[in-house]
Amino acid sequence: MKPKVLILRTAGINCDRETEFAFRCAGANAFLYHINYLKTKREGLSGYQIIAIPGGFSYGDDLGAGKIFSLELILWFKDALREFIAQGGLIIGICNGFQVLVKTGVLPDLDFKQKVTLSLNDSGRFEDRWTHLKIQTKDRAQKTEDRRPKTKDRRQKTEGQRPQNIWFRGLPEIINLPVAHGEGKFYADDDILEVLEKNGQIALRYVDRAGNRPVYPLNPNGSLRDIAGITDLTGRILGLMPHPERFIFKHHWPYWKEKTAQPHGLAVFKNAVLYFK
Repeated sequence: MKPKVLILRTAGINCDRETEFAFRCAGANAFLYHINYLKTKREGLSGYQIIAIPGGFSYGDDLGAGKIFSLELILWFKDALREFIAQGGLIIGICNGFQVLVKTGVLPDLDFKQKVTLSLNDSGRFEDRWTHLKIQTKDRAQKTEDRRPKTKDRRQKTEGQRPQNIWFRGLPEIINLPVAHGEGKFYADDDILEVLEKNGQIALRYVDRAGNRPVYPLNPNGSLRDIAGITDLTGRILGLMPHPERFIFKHHWPYWKEKTAQPHGLAVFKNAVLYFK
């Protein structure tokens, strides 16, 4: 059976249709709902295997990018999110969705306490460009019973292990995805950054074409340690600033005629679907 994907939108989200299309292309059953609709439904988040929070400018980014949307999720769906995560669901937050996940505290530690943020770009302007990204997670064989923790005890056993490579399995080490944001600079205190490094929770870094440390504009926002995306300790929850839903077909890429061209974004969504197959 096809996994069911819940795509959340609210005022200002503008990448919801593209995200829905991407999941459908990847083989999922995608359901696009406004958050107010879910507030009226008794089943809430249950019945879905994947939750996606798309990009955009939720509530006009008042009080900071993703802040109001994050408060709304905590107020209405905190317990439902805890249960969804405990049952082994996947969550992806793209651009504004990444900002929402870190401000709810779902990332990086699932404890609903904000520890990191995404702040104004160092350039002081909106950055809309293609980027080179180095995947930090590695392919590893996982036993099915370990992949989908369904109890609190099982979830705790994943601590101290490096996150699974769920989202980027089978992709080359360096991929290309576009960014489009004004508040994409990943920022955290040094001790938090060290923990993310040690735990293997950094999923993507900005690099140059050869995979080396970038300079602006290859790191488009000035993110500390060139971080473009992180996961939780299990690897099931991913937040990233680049837009995989904007690279679904090979010809989306400006250099699509290159022999090595492949739609890296589509592969991210396919990996999420394959996880449940």
